[in-house]
Amino acid sequence: MTDTLLFLNQLGGTEIMLIFFVVVLLFGGKKIPELMRGLGRGIREFNNAKNSVEDEFRQGLRDAEKKKLDD
Repeated sequence: MTDTLLFLNQLGGTEIMLIFFVVVLLFGGKKIPELMRGLGRGIREFNNAKNSVEDEFRQGLRDAEKKKLDD
């Protein structure tokens, strides 16, 4: 993940504009909002799943600590 962020940090304004125009040419102006909506949903679902796993992990740690203190 950090490798991706480092790569994006190296992009300048010209490169970002070029990528944007290529996307517009490939998908057309009408498809871009639909693609972004789908991307947003995917990111939201990923974050929800990640948070769920983190919550379960924390709850398991709390339960283990509580059990250890009870013994």
